[in-house]
Amino acid sequence: MDASPPPLRKIIHVDMDAFYASVEQRDDPSLRGLPIAVGGGGPRGVVATCSYEARTFGVRSAMPGARARRLCPDLIFVPPRFDVYRAVSGQVREIFSRFTDIVQPLSLDEAYLDVTVNKPGIASATQIAEEIRRMIRAETGLTASAGVSYNKLIAKLASDQNKPDGVCVVRPSEGPAFIAAMPVRRIHGVGPVTAKRMQALGIETGADLRARDMRFLQTHFGSAADYYYRAARAQDDRPVREREGRKSVSVEDTFFDDLVEEAALVAEIERIAASLWTRIEKAQAWGRTVVLKVKFADFRIITRSRSFSTPVRSPDILAQAGRELLVAQLPLRMGARLLGLGVHNLEGEEGGEAQGGQLALGL
Repeated sequence: MDASPPPLRKIIHVDMDAFYASVEQRDDPSLRGLPIAVGGGGPRGVVATCSYEARTFGVRSAMPGARARRLCPDLIFVPPRFDVYRAVSGQVREIFSRFTDIVQPLSLDEAYLDVTVNKPGIASATQIAEEIRRMIRAETGLTASAGVSYNKLIAKLASDQNKPDGVCVVRPSEGPAFIAAMPVRRIHGVGPVTAKRMQALGIETGADLRARDMRFLQTHFGSAADYYYRAARAQDDRPVREREGRKSVSVEDTFFDDLVEEAALVAEIERIAASLWTRIEKAQAWGRTVVLKVKFADFRIITRSRSFSTPVRSPDILAQAGRELLVAQLPLRMGARLLGLGVHNLEGEEGGEAQGGQLALGL
């Protein structure tokens, strides 16, 4: 007898809309309709997230608070309440559990769901996504956007397509065209520096990326070539699964030009520290050891670390540790092409993030 084909996959990516800011506007009606930022507005403050009213001014997550205030002088800063966000996130995940146990949280405000086989026995993944969004609104007073597709890559991109409070469905026959029209900078896994490199090579869209063969991609992008090759073809066979306990949280950035001067290096490590702090707060993952990573122009890597007796719970202490670890290495033996900063020895819980199968017409 012939083996039965594998089930056709149905994947949903649910992403809460401006989660922290929306919770604050829900709980304080005087903030509704106003540009608000959750985070710190001081000299070293960082925007964790902001309302859609603030985004119209160019304010974005991980942006220094001082810059955000310059862009939007009327911006209202609200201190984060992570205990509340975690409680709401728990409500949302309980809603997910009514449909499937195959849930992969990426953070407090987003998750993948595999609903190929689901508890209510609903054939349409789109219907499930709409029902989940309806329940979230009814039970939390918040809105969520969803992407429905046949793999994780497309579902995640789709969830951002009709924000806020929208759904985007991409069927198997539509996947290649969906990616082809996508600017490469939006494709998950293509960072800002890689996007600039691709642009310099004439790669602006998914279609441009698909036009390059594997040899070309390996020459210019090394070990990432296989992922880019498959992503350009809307292929992703990664399963939806619970993530293992996180052992570290880190942020790193590769520079278009190697950095040599102390002022430029320190400015970058402070920016990276601010971004890392946003990620730490979102994940609620506090660590006792701060680790600096430097990759030189010749690709040699060094790491340096400093451990504390208790977890680092201050952005100022994190930034100071990063600066001190970096300054202790100056002057560098050659230019730095990458800087990274992370925290290890975590305490607390983790938060929040290719040939694909095919999806039934139930999308």
